[in-house]
Amino acid sequence: MTGVLHGVGLGPGDPDLITRKAARLIAGAQVVAWPRLAGGDSFARSIAADLIAPGTREIAIDVPMTVDRAPAQAAYDHAADEIAAVLDAGTDVVCLCEGDPLFYGSFMYLFARLSGPYRVDIVPGVTSVTACAAVAGLPLAARNETLLVLPGPLPEQELTARLAQADTVVLMKVGRHLPKIARVIAAAGLTDRAVYVERATLGAERVLPLDQAPPDAPYFSMVLVVKGGDPWL
Repeated sequence: MTGVLHGVGLGPGDPDLITRKAARLIAGAQVVAWPRLAGGDSFARSIAADLIAPGTREIAIDVPMTVDRAPAQAAYDHAADEIAAVLDAGTDVVCLCEGDPLFYGSFMYLFARLSGPYRVDIVPGVTSVTACAAVAGLPLAARNETLLVLPGPLPEQELTARLAQADTVVLMKVGRHLPKIARVIAAAGLTDRAVYVERATLGAERVLPLDQAPPDAPYFSMVLVVKGGDPWL
């Protein structure tokens, strides 16, 4: 019998948002895997650090941040091989995932490599989208309204076209793309309907009107555009 790979969502950063099922799996794990920027610290591990038992074997997945996708793909190939060896020995592996494993999560690259020959169970986590909506106090959609999630790196022309397609638009992966995103929103006349959220649920959390957002937005930031009035009333 081979082991089971558990892709465990940790939520957006606040350890209190880890689900009970995720906490139970992490605390009981013999082997825990987690991603990190090559040579750096692991945000995923920091969220769940107090749940990892002493003596647990840990597999660090070093992911290089480069425009070229080949180095990252090679890193996931290597990690999949290391995890597969543990599973072949009959031991389960708990892989820690920021947010939700299958929502813009790096775990999906391991899932693609290992879900065929092995059993892979997913534990969903609180997404950054719902976390940002919660701290901003913004209902995202009501009744028959539509919600659209857009990654900030999209070209300006594409962001402009897609912004018009939904009642509420969430722009993720803001970072250095904030000036472009702000231009697109301003051109659509929606700046007064846009809220900037930075590091939701963490100690450095900030929630601001978009026109007050800092010029140096971090990667963990988001812009919510709610076009309607108060449809939930």
